[in-house]
Amino acid sequence: MAAPVSVRLDDDVRATLEADAKQHGIGLATYLRNLATDRAKLVRKANIRAESRRVAEYNRDNPDAQEFYDFWDRVSKDASG
Repeated sequence: MAAPVSVRLDDDVRATLEADAKQHGIGLATYLRNLATDRAKLVRKANIRAESRRVAEYNRDNPDAQEFYDFWDRVSKDASG
């Protein structure tokens, strides 16, 4: 669900962004929405990578996790052949 956001821009910043938006054939609102969407995707990916690192570090240092992975590694090798 989309929700409107109000942003105050300095005149020179607005003029610069409007000119770039115009070069891309879109309006300022669409341009800003695209910028925000692209940045949100980058932030989400960075958060996922950081969480994956935390899980990997936890698993690396946890004997129970290592035992689990060792077990599934053996099962996988047995199943393949």
